[in-house]
Amino acid sequence: MYITPSSIPDVKLIEPRVFEDDRGFFMESWNARVFAEAGIDHPFVQDNHSRSVKHTLRGLHYQIRQPQGKLVRVTQGEVFDVAVDLRLSSTTFRKWVGFYLSAENKRMLWIPPGFAHGFYVTTEVAEFQYKCTAYYSPEHERILRWDDPAVAVQWPRPAPEEVVLSEKDRRGVSLVTADVYP
Repeated sequence: MYITPSSIPDVKLIEPRVFEDDRGFFMESWNARVFAEAGIDHPFVQDNHSRSVKHTLRGLHYQIRQPQGKLVRVTQGEVFDVAVDLRLSSTTFRKWVGFYLSAENKRMLWIPPGFAHGFYVTTEVAEFQYKCTAYYSPEHERILRWDDPAVAVQWPRPAPEEVVLSEKDRRGVSLVTADVYP
């Protein structure tokens, strides 16, 4: 398994070793010892699985209390996955990183607590799975606008009117007025 820090060093791209043959493939998607050696030493308490159609954009979500670290991967299709640093004391505050994750490339992304997270579906459908370090807490959930100019994520998307958003995500706020982490 190859674990590489991104341009925001706490966010890590994980590329598993994949063993393929005529029958299919095998890969290790989680190994506590290997991840701990790479600085990812958090207990996971919840697994989530979503399915989304093309042009769906989910995010940018975070929890102001009970912040969640997430280990994310795609098991069908492809997404462009984004993490935004909301840690006010961080040297990378307000910066974002994005990676294509797909069933084909089998990459995973570690997003530590203190980040907003979202993804955009680039294929007809995508199945997205992730492990969380804290339970979902709707009363602490916050949503940063996906198109906030204060962050300026460069989403690979069609015209804004083609982006599929939930009503909740439409109500996201700008980083200028958002709750952030100390």
